[in-house]
Amino acid sequence: MAETGAAKEQPFKIAVAERLLRLPPYLFGSLNAMKSRLRAEGRDVIDLGMGNPTDAPPENVVEKLGEAAHDTRNSRYSSSIGILNLRREVAKKYKRLYKVELDPEKEVIATIGSKEGFSHLCLALLGPGDTAIVPDPAYPIHVYAVALASANVISVPLGNDEAFLKHIQYVVEHLFPKPKILVLNFPHNPSAMIAPSLDFYEEVVKMAKRFGFLVLHDFAYGETCFDGYKAPSFLQARGAKDVAVEFTTMSKPYNMAGWRVGFCAGHPEMCRALMKVKGYYDYGMFQAIQIAAIMALREGDAFVREQCVVYQKRRDTMVRGLHRLGWTGTESPKASMFVWAKMPDELLEKMGSLDLSLFLMDHAHVAVAPGRGFGPNGEGFLRLALVENENRINQAMRQMKRALAELK
Repeated sequence: MAETGAAKEQPFKIAVAERLLRLPPYLFGSLNAMKSRLRAEGRDVIDLGMGNPTDAPPENVVEKLGEAAHDTRNSRYSSSIGILNLRREVAKKYKRLYKVELDPEKEVIATIGSKEGFSHLCLALLGPGDTAIVPDPAYPIHVYAVALASANVISVPLGNDEAFLKHIQYVVEHLFPKPKILVLNFPHNPSAMIAPSLDFYEEVVKMAKRFGFLVLHDFAYGETCFDGYKAPSFLQARGAKDVAVEFTTMSKPYNMAGWRVGFCAGHPEMCRALMKVKGYYDYGMFQAIQIAAIMALREGDAFVREQCVVYQKRRDTMVRGLHRLGWTGTESPKASMFVWAKMPDELLEKMGSLDLSLFLMDHAHVAVAPGRGFGPNGEGFLRLALVENENRINQAMRQMKRALAELK
């Protein structure tokens, strides 16, 4: 029987899973669409919106990748948790940098970037009715991975002091059922806040043991530090492996973001839970990438230190430029690859961070990330990534100055 015209016009609708309905509209979507439009028009957009390194990885690592890629054995399926030699190298690095002992067979897993590992561990640990405590502002996946696991998020204002710990304790004491995990991220994305000391982590461990929750620490920017500062690993805290895992990545320190190499280390049963989920989802990374990553971990400490010097110079250039714009409330971060720029009060009275980001994209051709995109407590800030060279950063500041003059 021929279909009628009316029947043909009816769209075929699908019912997506409830977990997708829990996700809010993508706040960065309008910014990305404008950036794509401007570039299609031939505009030179200076992109400070994403922590996407533009510098080259170590040359010897790239050469090793090519060599390993030519070995046809490496084109076969790999292990979902990473080859043992790669996990051994991670354990050696933790011992070398942090004096932390790790069993590479039980306490280290290679992940397809730290974001994948974090998301799949949330899927392994959380379900309907479970709750995670997540500081606000937060890197979006710290919130959305919990939502995708059908669990609930309790937001607490971001902090790194006794008041912050008391706030967490209050939530744990007064919430039923008690939260199952606490998400921490120092050095922090987006704010670049650092953990004040190892004592701070040890207080978290004591609290976790007292109230029975687990800790997921995102340590993606742990090696990107400035001015002689060295970020402590959460696993250095006494008893940390009893309650926590830590996620690291090769994206930032080695400029290997697109290679998608990350790690989860710590509590063996939490690692085992992630291992089980990954066993169903993937066969791990291309083995040639893992072999090259071993080379980076084994020989790349000097490269990481040199890259920190590059970011420090860019940080200084950007902070000076923002201060010249009158954004004097912006602090100079001790770690991460971002500057958390505080909007002047008179500017904030005119528009929020999202509207300002759209304005700067359209009028200055500079892409930045609105603080509101990282949670309500991010409003009034912009996140600027240190991914462009100093000349481009100075150019971005000049273009922003001209655009902002239009608002006066």
